[in-house]
Amino acid sequence: MKQRYVIVRTYSMGASAGILEPESTETVKILSQARKLWYWDGAATLGELATLGTSAPQNCKFPPPVARVELTSPQGFEIFDVTDKARESIESVKPWTRH
Repeated sequence: MKQRYVIVRTYSMGASAGILEPESTETVKILSQARKLWYWDGAATLGELATLGTSAPQNCKFPPPVARVELTSPQGFEIFDVTDKARESIESVKPWTRH
């Protein structure tokens, strides 16, 4: 079964991209190989980022991926399926750190 790579937006935790794990529930989304989408450029919306990727990866601020993150949101989630092209674009962004 193909892994489902997604962008998840929460009300209070921002947006993250990663592989949606099958143990996710209605109130908790679990992502592996997850990157916080702290700042993006080169896409007008998360929907465009999920479909086309970024045309300005050098301007994006995506921290290094974490092995696993549990996102919670009592208000619900917005989940975008990410195309293969967009995934390659997101993964090509150099990890941004404050070190």
